[in-house]
Amino acid sequence: MQKPVERHTIAVLVDNEAGVLARVVGLFSGRGYNIESLTVAEVDHAAHTSRVTIVTSGTPEVIEQIEAQLRRLVPVHRVVNWTLEKPGIERELALVKVAGTGEKRVEALRIADTFRARPIDTTHTSFVFEITGSPAKIDNFVDLMRPLGLADVSRTGVAAISRGPEAM
Repeated sequence: MQKPVERHTIAVLVDNEAGVLARVVGLFSGRGYNIESLTVAEVDHAAHTSRVTIVTSGTPEVIEQIEAQLRRLVPVHRVVNWTLEKPGIERELALVKVAGTGEKRVEALRIADTFRARPIDTTHTSFVFEITGSPAKIDNFVDLMRPLGLADVSRTGVAAISRGPEAM
């Protein structure tokens, strides 16, 4: 019986230096693992550390192997699987362009209001909405905008953090 493929969000604290991201991504590509979302930014200027947040899918064994291999990379300080640890908070930002006129335009505004998406650019024939939320919320918003004239989507990737006072 084949084990189920699960989606996992993994945070990796690394040294902020040239080539580190390439090594992390190389680990995935070299073993044929897919990265569904990748976000990286410096989180501590004084300590020169960055946080890499990776969303990937695999069987429990594959996820365990990914975590073990990440821990073996030299510039890695910590690896946390937010999916297995206590539940955390995941958010993503998207810019969604919808082109349309008349009733489709009115409907796009109504749906955007329901999703708390903010119009940040408006022309006579299009809107650009800014929406923040869980990846599923953004997926749902994009799906509803398709028949209304979805023209383009730009997403930041997942940022994740634990609940409570503990730091990564």
